[in-house]
Amino acid sequence: MFQRKAMEEGERQQPAGNPDWMSRLPEELLDVPLWSLAVPGSHDSMSFCLDLSSPVLKSEPRLLRVIDRMCPCWTRPCVSRWATTQQSVLSEQCDLGIRFFDLRIARKPAAGSKLFFAHGIYTLLAVKEALDELATWLDAHPKEIVIISCSHFESLTDEDHVNLVEFIIMLFGNKLCSSKETPTLRSCWCRGWQIVISYADQQMVLQHPQLWPGIPYWYADSPDPKKVIAYLEDQKSKGRPDGFYVSGLNLTEDTPYVLLHPLQSMRKMTVRALSLLLEWTSKQRPGGREGGGVNILCCDFVGVSKFCSLVIGLNYKLLDGRPRVSRTPASSSYSITC
Repeated sequence: MFQRKAMEEGERQQPAGNPDWMSRLPEELLDVPLWSLAVPGSHDSMSFCLDLSSPVLKSEPRLLRVIDRMCPCWTRPCVSRWATTQQSVLSEQCDLGIRFFDLRIARKPAAGSKLFFAHGIYTLLAVKEALDELATWLDAHPKEIVIISCSHFESLTDEDHVNLVEFIIMLFGNKLCSSKETPTLRSCWCRGWQIVISYADQQMVLQHPQLWPGIPYWYADSPDPKKVIAYLEDQKSKGRPDGFYVSGLNLTEDTPYVLLHPLQSMRKMTVRALSLLLEWTSKQRPGGREGGGVNILCCDFVGVSKFCSLVIGLNYKLLDGRPRVSRTPASSSYSITC
């Protein structure tokens, strides 16, 4: 049974989505570290625009790559159905309330120096286009903070890394949250910080204080939602990381399963599992290491359920019944003491 009070709280706050939910959180939560808040995230955030004309990734199992060379007109639509885990662009995901993006970056064959995203196959949208869109959205929502995880880096060269990081620093500039700080909503607002960039390449992180190290992602690697929940509970029993970390609510299928179920899809699998996954989510509580609290929760197809509102609502558990300052869109621009 869901804890409906938390869900309804989030829905009352944001009847048309959750585009400004951080700026509307109660005053009592403004000094809580961001890694002690509950944050909705999207798994494989750019997989909504997979390119059916592109080959299967080199990192995919050899069997799949061999079949792709022999029969791409069958393989790629099949892979796309199972590799597609989202259905909207980043700005629309932001409007839903997503504040963590899982960006898996790759060098696409025959695409020159442009970098793309990948999940099974490559995307149509390039990295710079997606980040430009996100920068525009942040300009329109100056009190919202987004966490980006850049990872995987399929076939990237050292030069690609340098060029990508230079572009990120140029694009976001003073919006980048320093990795030397403990970010809270108040501290970010005072400094104009809006974006945390986690970059899964240690050499680049050491060279740039604007970059954060890779964020741990608890990933069950199972198509069974009960096993996903059991895995997450086992991880919680061992203690959560000190900083940012992700609890993955996403399911996973292996290559034989994909090939034997070409007409099925990840969407159908996800929708069937959502009730169990969201029920588990509703029972969680954010917070620090002492209480084993959740932080970022990632889901597939974030727009087909009340996932975002449910996760946002978990933050009200931190109030422990204390009276809170109610905030409306007009009052969310109040003066912040820095």
